[in-house]
Amino acid sequence: MKQEKELLEFPCDFPIKVMGFADPQFASTIGGLVKEFDPLFNPETIARRPSKQGRYEALHIVVHATGREQLDSIYMALTHHPMVKVVL
Repeated sequence: MKQEKELLEFPCDFPIKVMGFADPQFASTIGGLVKEFDPLFNPETIARRPSKQGRYEALHIVVHATGREQLDSIYMALTHHPMVKVVL
């Protein structure tokens, strides 16, 4: 059986960019969602950046990742959230 080498060493701080329509509740909603998977996550650390026309907003989030499964769960939850358009 071939072993895959992990590209990341856990635990680590892992940046995630989340984009969606501009909404006053977008950052707090996404922050609450991320906190479900990373209890130490502080939603106040989310960096927000609006688009030029103000229609969209990009959030820069840094989670303390403890493993691949946790990151996969966060990405799945974010990509399936109705407020989210893109997750990088």
